[in-house]
Amino acid sequence: MNFDYSEDQRFLKDEARKFLEAHCTSATTRAVLDDDAKSYDPELWRAIVDMGWTGVTIPEEWGGAGLGAVELCAIAEELGRVVAPIPFASAVYVFSEAVQTIGNKAQKDALLPGIVKGQVIGCLATSEGKGLTHPDAVEAHVTGGLLTGIKLPVTDGDIATHAVVLAKDHFGPGLFLVDLAGPGVARETVETLDPTRGAARLVFSDAPCERLGAPGEGALLLSTILDRAAVLFAFEQVGGADRCLESAKDYATQRFAFGRVIGSFQAIKHKLADMYVKNELARANAYYGAWALASDAAELPEAAAAARIAGTQAYDFGAKENLQTHGGMGFTWEVDCHLHLRRARQLGLALGGLPVWRERLIRRLERRNAA
Repeated sequence: MNFDYSEDQRFLKDEARKFLEAHCTSATTRAVLDDDAKSYDPELWRAIVDMGWTGVTIPEEWGGAGLGAVELCAIAEELGRVVAPIPFASAVYVFSEAVQTIGNKAQKDALLPGIVKGQVIGCLATSEGKGLTHPDAVEAHVTGGLLTGIKLPVTDGDIATHAVVLAKDHFGPGLFLVDLAGPGVARETVETLDPTRGAARLVFSDAPCERLGAPGEGALLLSTILDRAAVLFAFEQVGGADRCLESAKDYATQRFAFGRVIGSFQAIKHKLADMYVKNELARANAYYGAWALASDAAELPEAAAAARIAGTQAYDFGAKENLQTHGGMGFTWEVDCHLHLRRARQLGLALGGLPVWRERLIRRLERRNAA
């Protein structure tokens, strides 16, 4: 079985790389970092919308391209390489996938065309503060179609137009759609390690909402959304990890110490080799996840967890080793190493940290082996 990209998918990936290399340099990301009033680049976002990337997997019925999940994975990998300062992950990997997967016809008609046009930017609001938020223990609640509660932190919640919120009602935990421009919604920007992906504290006070998916199935539906998003996040992490390896290798072949390029020293060779091994392991798991996502395979839960774990480990390790390879220069603002370190940490926590996904993988493997 061939898990690699097809010729058409590779062409799409190559074109995405050319576009991003021209329109999303490190200067683009730095411009957002330097401006306290910005948490993303609106011009880059509009350019990507015009390219049709926000609607890659959305059917033509709603204005999308009607392509598959693997095509979106290819784009995600290229976005990861450039640390793109846009809300693509929240809007497309999470919100768009949620609406397409568990939304009803009316919800799809109302939201999917806006996602394609970049007018609807969605986010996922589950966390209620420090620690793990279990669906059965959420405090946010819905009564009579009105949502009350606090969510913190919410990635891209500072700029999002809509949110999928985890809350409970008389059926138990559920997922609810909220228009963040509607009444009863207040938000406050919160600081994060990666200011190019903003976050917010969302306060709901009798905010109108509507159910997403079947009553009483919030925990299962949330797990489905997270699994699908985890594969796409893994590809973005693989792209970032690959760029870290390239950056470290380029510097190691140009920087001289004691009359030799530092890449000739065994310690640096070992760093690069370890980065390569982790990247290839992450890529293999991501490809398997892409297959499971595209084919809606029964193995998706295990494949998504494995891809998430390997991707998080590879990107975090690569970002740190790239910085170490650059030595004292790596810690400075002038060098781009910190851009990837910030994004690696942000992506590593966006859907839950490593302990969460390790536990998910172990439990799923135990259930499968016991069957």
